[in-house]
Amino acid sequence: MSDTTTSLLTVDARTKKRNAAERRFRLYGLSAIGAGLAMLALLLVTIIGNGTGAFQQTFITLNVPLLEEKLDKKGTRDIEKIKKVSTFGYTPLIKQAMEDVLAANGLESDLKSKQLTGLLSKSAAADIRNYVLNDPSQIGETAEFTFLTNSRVDGYLKGRVTRESIADDKNINAEQLDLVDALVEAGVIKKRFNLDFITGADASDARPEAAGIGVAMMGSFFMMLVVLALALPIGVAASIYLEEFAPKNWITDIIEVNIANLAAVPSIVFGILGLAVFINYMHLPQSAPLVGGLVLTLMTLPTIIISTRASLKSVPPSIRDAALGVGASKMQSVFHHVLPLAAPGILTGTIIGLAQALGETAPLLLVGMIGFIASNAPDSVASGLLDPNSAMPAQIYEWAKRADPAFYERAWGGIIILLVFLITMNTIAVILRRRFERRW
Repeated sequence: MSDTTTSLLTVDARTKKRNAAERRFRLYGLSAIGAGLAMLALLLVTIIGNGTGAFQQTFITLNVPLLEEKLDKKGTRDIEKIKKVSTFGYTPLIKQAMEDVLAANGLESDLKSKQLTGLLSKSAAADIRNYVLNDPSQIGETAEFTFLTNSRVDGYLKGRVTRESIADDKNINAEQLDLVDALVEAGVIKKRFNLDFITGADASDARPEAAGIGVAMMGSFFMMLVVLALALPIGVAASIYLEEFAPKNWITDIIEVNIANLAAVPSIVFGILGLAVFINYMHLPQSAPLVGGLVLTLMTLPTIIISTRASLKSVPPSIRDAALGVGASKMQSVFHHVLPLAAPGILTGTIIGLAQALGETAPLLLVGMIGFIASNAPDSVASGLLDPNSAMPAQIYEWAKRADPAFYERAWGGIIILLVFLITMNTIAVILRRRFERRW
């Protein structure tokens, strides 16, 4: 009789096959993770590479003579008469300042006056006018100004505009670029950090170099206040009732199914609902952060309810039984014991819901938050909620569809700021969750 017994330490063919399958599975998993990280790295490199230029801008420094014969011919310093001088009346002052800076640096140019002043942003004359109106006593003096250059000059120094690409461009020519090179060498034109992009307001198509996202950030801030003030208490209250107090019958089953379905509804459907109810029926102001916040509240509620119910379910039933066993009421057991223990999940779900709402664009398109260019930040909470404004994702969308490449650069820059907000909110969610979990 032959001995067929083999040692457990011997690797047979079936074991080798299983081990090979396990190695392949691990390799597939590592490959999937590597592909995901590679795509994420590519996305971040693309966003940062295209968007960092928006945080730098090209400026030109000029000493502008505030000539009395141009701004206040009678010398009365009457502010009402000075206001009658439009921005066109300040253009000769800019031309004079350009000629002076050329002479001071030993440069010569055959450019016409319009081409010479065309190197500056169209906002330059308005900047001088605002300066004079704020302090008419400066008329007759020479003041130093730092102006934005136009988007073509800025694009040229950033490599976005080349001499070949401007062959058919009516806004700038090769002779102007020659002068730009000379002024850069003389230190008159410089690139530096552009704080106005972060704090400023949007601009018209004629002044892409002056566009900023600051006012849109304020619009998003007020919308998030509305979402937080409405979605958190309503969502948590609905979750507590459904999970702890509501009877388990076909009515609550229908409600739960509908909440799950609403979480999967495309966001643009909520935009249509907001347009029909809040604007057409309730006649709330169009483009207002209040309306945008109400729409985003409807969209965020299912997410908060689902995450809150999951957090309440995760609390062990023994906590409830112990509280009821020592004489606590149902409400006391829920609010004094269950709810504090479920707080980490509730906070996490709420912040993730807010982050989702912060990045939504489609609902805001339908309530008109891209049809208005807000030129000033709101001066009160009421104006912040009720005055027309935009929001960061809507502003990015608006920039991306404009023709000038400078707006496209700003769209990428806006994406960087939006990602910073989203990463910050998700980081806060993780920190809060870990902090409260230590108290479990």
